[in-house]
Amino acid sequence: MAYTLIITEKPSAAQKIAEALADGKPIKKAENKVPYYEITHKGEDIVVCSAVGHLYTVTEKEKKGWTYPVFETVWMESSKASKASKFTSKYVSLINKLAKKADKFIVATDYDIEGEVIGYNVVRFLCKKKDAMRMKFSTLTKDELRESYEHKSKSLDWGQVNAGLTRHVLDWYYGINLSRALSLAIKKAGQFKVLSAGRVQGPALKIIVEKEKEIQAFKPEQYWEIEMNWFTDKSHNKSNKNNKDDNKHNEIKNKDIFIAKYERGKFGSKKEAEKIIEKTKNAKSAEVVSLEKNKFKQEPPTPFDLTTLQTEAYRCFKIQPNKTLEIAQELYVSGYISYPRTSSQQLPPSIGYNKIMNSLHKNKKYSHLAEELLKGQLKPNNGKKTDPAHPAIYPTGVQPKLTDEQEKIYDLIIKRFFATFADAAERETLIINLDAKGEQFATRGTLTVHKGWHVFYSPYVILEELELPLLKEKELVNIQKILLLEKETKPPKRYTPASIIRELEKKNLGTKATRAGIIETLFDRGYVVGQSLEATNLGIKIVETLAKHAPTIIDEELTSHFEMEMDGIRENKKKSENVLDEAKEVLTNTLEKFKKKEKNIGEELIDATRASEQKQNTVGRCINCGEGNLMMRRGKYGMFIACDKYPECKTTYSLPKSGLIKATEEVCEECKSPKIMIIKKGRKPQLLCINPDCPTKKIDVKTNKEGKLDKKCPKCSKELVVRKSTYGEFIGCSGYPDCRYTERS
Repeated sequence: MAYTLIITEKPSAAQKIAEALADGKPIKKAENKVPYYEITHKGEDIVVCSAVGHLYTVTEKEKKGWTYPVFETVWMESSKASKASKFTSKYVSLINKLAKKADKFIVATDYDIEGEVIGYNVVRFLCKKKDAMRMKFSTLTKDELRESYEHKSKSLDWGQVNAGLTRHVLDWYYGINLSRALSLAIKKAGQFKVLSAGRVQGPALKIIVEKEKEIQAFKPEQYWEIEMNWFTDKSHNKSNKNNKDDNKHNEIKNKDIFIAKYERGKFGSKKEAEKIIEKTKNAKSAEVVSLEKNKFKQEPPTPFDLTTLQTEAYRCFKIQPNKTLEIAQELYVSGYISYPRTSSQQLPPSIGYNKIMNSLHKNKKYSHLAEELLKGQLKPNNGKKTDPAHPAIYPTGVQPKLTDEQEKIYDLIIKRFFATFADAAERETLIINLDAKGEQFATRGTLTVHKGWHVFYSPYVILEELELPLLKEKELVNIQKILLLEKETKPPKRYTPASIIRELEKKNLGTKATRAGIIETLFDRGYVVGQSLEATNLGIKIVETLAKHAPTIIDEELTSHFEMEMDGIRENKKKSENVLDEAKEVLTNTLEKFKKKEKNIGEELIDATRASEQKQNTVGRCINCGEGNLMMRRGKYGMFIACDKYPECKTTYSLPKSGLIKATEEVCEECKSPKIMIIKKGRKPQLLCINPDCPTKKIDVKTNKEGKLDKKCPKCSKELVVRKSTYGEFIGCSGYPDCRYTERS
């Protein structure tokens, strides 16, 4: 019997859609542990299955070794193109099998460019169709999914399909050709190292390097400022009135002390500033010359798009942008928020403000805030940015079950949603102008007089509040002291993971969904380090070399141009073949020039590469000899740590067999040995002392003379013994490797 086949992007989305559309209970089936669902909707038989992201990828049509430029591409099953994607073959097999018995096809992947490409590739390669119907939704709630099914479009979004296919091929052109060019240049200079560059990666690195060079070139300049510390009897006296021994000094100390800045601001000459200090040094009081009050409104924030969510999550919690997107995606798939990969800062009435607010009212944590907003007319303070596919990020009102990290992002989204519907806040600034022996000083204080949206966005509103005493003109205030402060100008601040994403968006480099991943790649390649993004010597050298020999590779304007061209494809104003032909021409010309100077480029890069590797592999100072550095090395049996003073110092440490290992600057509190970081996929990074005999790795158990416990293995009945690993001591079976039973004490 024929049925309608619905294809989703992820297994969790397939389950949500099946549960939403089913007249009864969905029948869950599986093949090779890959789930799918059989349902009936209004008498229609439907099967819901899923991909797991991209089942197909762009690759080289005919592999001819490491040469460049190459432009002949083909779409291939991801499982055949990469070992890491081998697990996707099960999904390919199942969809192919299910498609043979289907007579109607509906794509229900995420409604964006990537989702459209995933759906289209499934339709053309596995369903053997040229087109399919399309469900479009921004939340995975039952009501919206049913609405999406009832109003599905008859065709795929061909603007998104063509723009997505073009982007994949364009990024492949740049990624494969530039990475090969750089790596072969290094090889020609006598060293093998895989370097990478990409269409957006190059310009992004250039922005960070330019900032680093500004900082390196910065020369601090001295300047001087004058401050007057003053108080008044109208200040709140915090002294203990019951203590009769308080002297006058303590009374002054316990009053509110306010700071007034000298009207001129900075002095470039210390002598000039000292003249003012000399003139005012005996002043005991200052006269209020004038008072200036200024009230101003602070409009509510606009709804979250992805970039502002990532920025706020970093500001409030120091959560990395890539992690914020990951968590937001989890919340979306669970049905708690709308689709996060959006550029929109607008919430349309169609999402149902009252319905969402009433649902949130049922949540005890937010009921008081929702109740307050429901008293008035719900109208969000929409921003200017829009997205043709999705509205701004908003909560659905579904009662959530959250992890600690999810709770943080969810609460931030809820509070932002509330704040956009609230009244403007009102603040008041008071400036008190003071005269001390003819010299003018000013104190500025700002207070919130009407909290408005601040109440709803708490605790994420951070504003300086300074209440000044009520004074009148010609009134005198007491001077505690007048200070001459010596300062120096500060270098420009480095980008943070959040501010660099804002900068890339401003320059139209990359997309809302890819920017965080691009910065992550710069870290992985060793081009950038630190929470404040510091370009490494390798990153700086790559940008310098490319700027000298192949400037178009890191040209921001050219990269932005191609972004606009792809927007044109999406809007059906540009043709894919024209954009790709232009890219081929640009790359061909660039790489021809590059190849002529290949050896020179390699020689320029090789020193920076060696220095970078040296730094990355340095774990810390050897605590045994005190002179050498502990270095990560690769030996016959894998990675290990050894002192670089070998053979004089034979200190070595073993390393875990799996996971990415990175050096850190941290030292163990117990034994003072260096710590390393172990990163494993799907797990939180782990800091680990390299010393196997560190007290923190010991377990408190009693053993006999042979090192065995008075306890048998529950699996094979042999004796249990205390074993050691890089991670510390543990209890294991003496029958290892035949029996692998372990436990912690």
